[in-house]
Amino acid sequence: MKSITITGSQRESVGKSATKALRNAGKVPCVLYGGDKPLHFSADEISFKKLVYTPNVYTATIEVEGAKYHAILQDIQFHPVSDKILHVDFYQLFDDKLVTMNIPVRLVGTAPGVISGGSLRFAMRKLSVRALPADLPDFINADISKLKIGTKLIVSELADDKFSILHPENSVVVQVRTARTAVVEEEEGEEGEEGTEGATEEAAAE
Repeated sequence: MKSITITGSQRESVGKSATKALRNAGKVPCVLYGGDKPLHFSADEISFKKLVYTPNVYTATIEVEGAKYHAILQDIQFHPVSDKILHVDFYQLFDDKLVTMNIPVRLVGTAPGVISGGSLRFAMRKLSVRALPADLPDFINADISKLKIGTKLIVSELADDKFSILHPENSVVVQVRTARTAVVEEEEGEEGEEGTEGATEEAAAE
């Protein structure tokens, strides 16, 4: 999985006044959990752009006072009006410890059922995955090239030896449904055929 580097400075004070001063200076107060003790630091708000404002998922390499920490974004708080980042929590990663992350699902191919007029329902756009940090995927590929109308792709079909998907195996990830318009057209077609047959029978009787 790709990583984004965030360079920060250790926070000497974690009080409200110090936190407010940081935000006024365009910095975001952060905490790194998971180690021997929490690490309080701050970083420029612009540093989080690629980590937060993206549909992709990344790990973070946090550099503070010459030390580097491998981490994932655990929680983030936004201002209710301005949407500015108020606070970020990270969780430290270790090579030999399993971690849980929500990984985006990427559709691959074109579903024949959609070409036939069906409707694609993408029910689970992210899946909760548990794996060692080195085995975390950027995406989980879902091949929909064999999905016809009325068929579906479930979690068990996306299984991989490198990670565990923390959802019931029969959970529907994506499926192709019959579009309502297609049903209406089909019904109208049947009625039209019946009408034609009736007209033919009447003509024959005359």
